Amino acid sequence: MAYHPKSDFMRVMMERGFLADCTDYQGLDEAFIAGVVPTYIGYDATAKSLHVGHLLNIMMLRWLQQTGHKPITLMGGGTTKVGDPSFRADERPLLTPEAIDANIDGMKQVFAKYLTYGDGPTDALMLNNAEWLDGLNYLEFLRDIGRHFSVNRMLSFESVKSRLDREQSLSFLEFNYMILQAYDFLELNRRYGCLLQMGGSDQWGNIVNGIDLTRRVLDHEIFGLTSPLLTTSDGRKMGKSQGGAIWLNSDMLSPYEFWQFWRNTTDADVGRFLKLYTEIPVEECERLGALGGAEVNEAKIVLADAVTTLCHGAEAAETAKATAREVFEKGGAGDDLPTLELSRAEMAEGISVVQLIVRAGLAKSGKDAKRLISDNGARLDDAPLTDPGLVLDAGALASPVKLSAGKKRHALVKLGD
Repeated sequence: MAYHPKSDFMRVMMERGFLADCTDYQGLDEAFIAGVVPTYIGYDATAKSLHVGHLLNIMMLRWLQQTGHKPITLMGGGTTKVGDPSFRADERPLLTPEAIDANIDGMKQVFAKYLTYGDGPTDALMLNNAEWLDGLNYLEFLRDIGRHFSVNRMLSFESVKSRLDREQSLSFLEFNYMILQAYDFLELNRRYGCLLQMGGSDQWGNIVNGIDLTRRVLDHEIFGLTSPLLTTSDGRKMGKSQGGAIWLNSDMLSPYEFWQFWRNTTDADVGRFLKLYTEIPVEECERLGALGGAEVNEAKIVLADAVTTLCHGAEAAETAKATAREVFEKGGAGDDLPTLELSRAEMAEGISVVQLIVRAGLAKSGKDAKRLISDNGARLDDAPLTDPGLVLDAGALASPVKLSAGKKRHALVKLGD
């Protein structure tokens, strides 16, 4: 794309690879130059923590604030009751209001690490769309808002079409989601002067709906900007690992495991991830990303340190690096490894090594654990595990043992009281 931005924010978005599409490049660029642009991203409260898949957009809000604009983190206390059907094969499970509130409390912990909240002109706002969605009168909403939506147009959006082509039907409840998200943008513009909605490229249809609705109801010009949906160079969805989601809350994933996820980045992704997930200058990201051979491992450590420092703090990043060094270079156990503690009662009759591997989180099932052993991928205190029938008793855990799956995933197993 030939457009050359004048505003700091748009320049950062383009230089670092955040930008997939924009409803009006020049108009938005000029708005950023003219004054503070309040900008929102919505987050439905479907889990107690955000995960690495959300981190790209959180970094966009961080850059937005650093370039002199106002981030709005919109919690979907209302929309989570419906569930976004975009590009999903099935309907989301419905959560109780109590579960939604608990999830929002967990998610708030993450945002506070990346953004400065407060009452200043560029301080971030934390809002909840339940504020205006919970009290809606259905008939009034249909008359005042619903009349602006064309069902023909809604059916043309890729996110809806992909679902209609499947056997799993799209419920009327879910079909309403895009109307509610559009209404969020209208209300944020009306109440807080919000001019921009950002999101992943799968949200394009929902964002455009909000812009169209706001123009029809308020006659205000607002904008949309999307980021690419990231996959790793080997085709996996960003933020997923063999063990499941890479959570951003330390009580759901230890800082060591988080650091290790970034340390294990594929060589081809290092430069791109440095630009997207750290604040290291672009030129240095490109230099590090171009390293080859053993040197690329140093670039991966720089990446892991920088991302973990932003999410968990410098001390946690340093501890994670020291633990990794102890585990990999010295063959030690490392105090910061994920730890499984077994009671003496549990160990009265011993425990099979297959069960141990599953309970330590190194395999999803006994079948996976047995396959790991037969593929020579499992180790006990750095010695190869070859017998899936091995049973360990309390004596074997007199001192903690280290279980390993491959070269990069480890856990400690120890005996409790």
